Amino acid sequence: MDFSSLAVLSGLPEQDPYNAVGVPIYATAAYGFADLEDGAQKFATNQGYTYTRIQNPTVAALEARLTALEGALGAVCLASGQAASFAALLALVRSGDEIVASPGLFGGTVGLLNQVLGLMGVRVHFVEPEAAAVESALSEKTSAVFVEVLGNPSLRLPDLEGLARLCEERQVALVVDNTFGAVGALARPLEHGAHVVVHSLTKWASGHGSILGGAVLSRETLLWQRYAQFTSPDAQGRIPWEQHGARCFLERVRQLGLSLGGMVLSPFNAYLLFQGLETLELRVERASQTALALAGWLQSQPQVAWVRYPGLAADPAHARAARYLRGVFGSILTFGIRGGLEGASRFLAHLRILQAPNVGDVRTLAVHPWTTTHARIPEPARRAAGVGPEMIRLSVGLESPQDIQQMLAEGLRAVEGVAHED
Repeated sequence: MDFSSLAVLSGLPEQDPYNAVGVPIYATAAYGFADLEDGAQKFATNQGYTYTRIQNPTVAALEARLTALEGALGAVCLASGQAASFAALLALVRSGDEIVASPGLFGGTVGLLNQVLGLMGVRVHFVEPEAAAVESALSEKTSAVFVEVLGNPSLRLPDLEGLARLCEERQVALVVDNTFGAVGALARPLEHGAHVVVHSLTKWASGHGSILGGAVLSRETLLWQRYAQFTSPDAQGRIPWEQHGARCFLERVRQLGLSLGGMVLSPFNAYLLFQGLETLELRVERASQTALALAGWLQSQPQVAWVRYPGLAADPAHARAARYLRGVFGSILTFGIRGGLEGASRFLAHLRILQAPNVGDVRTLAVHPWTTTHARIPEPARRAAGVGPEMIRLSVGLESPQDIQQMLAEGLRAVEGVAHED
């Protein structure tokens, strides 16, 4: 089926006592057993439903839909995108291991790598997401390479296929944060060789900025046989690879992230996300068209020093965007205001567009990464991530393109007095 058909048909329950057209909300913490043997069998095999912290039918429907949209082997849903990144990496690393990561990651991910995994004895090397740079940072201790499909907010695209070949050769998991790939509507890294993708479902999957959610997905691979945690007996004496095959990674994510970590997605949020996915492709296409038009217009404004948008022919990411993105170029653009921090301050003070640190919303949102999403990162790391004091990140929504342009123009007029400054 095409993506648009999968978005509305996948994950629907095959059997429902009331023939519901849609997915029901199972608002329950626990599930009953027919007898002692039934309960014992479900706990021993993790098949069926025992407790919503581990599995829930509404969440399972969402996982099935996400699996179809990403072309994955399976999915595990969690409470947030941050929880998804944490659980995915936790399933791969042990104390003393190393991770190679892109320097242009979301600020929360950088904090997770340095402040949480660092406390666990995991060392992180930040290098440019190019095969040669990553190869120079790999060692026998490397357990994962972590990149974003589109840098946030740098909008840089990594060499996905080059990284995938390298990671396959060196037997290291390539983990891609595909949040900006809009759950496959914009990019599907698993098709280009990534082993794992993680998502903040809070963004495009939801589309309304009203709920949190995250997901971890993986593809069929023999790679997990290289990891001791999948080939050594677990607490019950079972060898995960022998028991689950390529699904052993996802089972470990479910165990660590949900059963033990408790980073559980509410069935109510799962229901809303399930519905949000049904209009995902339409929203991405409309917002991408508007973003392209706005990027071209911003280039002609004297108060704007530079514009980054992968859909622009001259953009450094355009060639890879044409290769890895699925026909449109996304709803995120960034631009620099002349006058640096003062210029950005004046612009935002006179901007009627909502200012908030979210993306993928039906509403257009603006944010100043230097003082918000990346403010806690040391200045050298901020600049290495492509963030400067003049940068504005714009997540384009579904409003009239003319109205968004008018609101941007109002903000830019306030910058005219400082436009000559660097």
